Amino acid sequence: MINHGYIEATAPEGLKGAKIVFDKVTVGGTENIIMAAALANGVTTIVNAAKEPEIVQLCEVIASAGVKIDGIGTSTLTITGTNKELLEIKDFDVIPDRIEAGTYMCAAAITNQEIKINDVLPSHLDAITSKLEEMNFEVLQDDTSVTILPTDEIKPVNIITTEYPGFPTDMQAQFMALATQANGTSTIDERLFENRFMHVSELLRLGADIHLNGNTATINGKNGTLNGTDVMATDLRASSALVLAALVASGETNIHRIYHLDRGYEDLEGKLSKIGADVKRFTE
Repeated sequence: MINHGYIEATAPEGLKGAKIVFDKVTVGGTENIIMAAALANGVTTIVNAAKEPEIVQLCEVIASAGVKIDGIGTSTLTITGTNKELLEIKDFDVIPDRIEAGTYMCAAAITNQEIKINDVLPSHLDAITSKLEEMNFEVLQDDTSVTILPTDEIKPVNIITTEYPGFPTDMQAQFMALATQANGTSTIDERLFENRFMHVSELLRLGADIHLNGNTATINGKNGTLNGTDVMATDLRASSALVLAALVASGETNIHRIYHLDRGYEDLEGKLSKIGADVKRFTE
């Protein structure tokens, strides 16, 4: 029931296994149903489940605690619940954050500098690596690191966001900032979320040449340099895109409402400072 704008749910006799069909792939939705199904009574089948690495690890952790899960890594999961028997979760290492790693890869690309990023899983970064290679960057990989090498020409790119293993929507803002430095016209087609282009207006303030048509952004690169100014972060990934753009903008850029950054990055300014960026955090 909905009570004063809040959803209140009760299950006096516990949760019961069911068939859940997602009309649209949802990461958070898949995660919540997996966790609920783990303690439910009976079998739950999730159809059109998300397949992100985070989903896979969640399933593996719960399975290691004794819950039977079939179809891990596929779009159909079958989970046999414990009927309210609590799980004993063993210690495990959380997988590296592929979006944070992708952001640092874009930092290397937009500044056209060689940067090595350690403690990542390159297989989780395939879609990001592929687009950087299309933009004429060479990306070296080993088991736990990626290295982005500078290029003599940043080429434009066409991006369509989609579910994993496709190009992640959480990287389109960073690639939009990068596309402002490309030699030519790039396009980004946002297929997953509405209102995901709120960073465009702030990039325009920095001097970017970007045009919106529905869910498609067209970015004309090399239309003069970006110029530092005051901009406002509207969400997590928009924040990181503005930081990337500020790295190559002439002069000083002040990014307000950076509390958004802390939802997805730990000490972003500290890490960028270690590789030579002039970044400082202030309170307002």
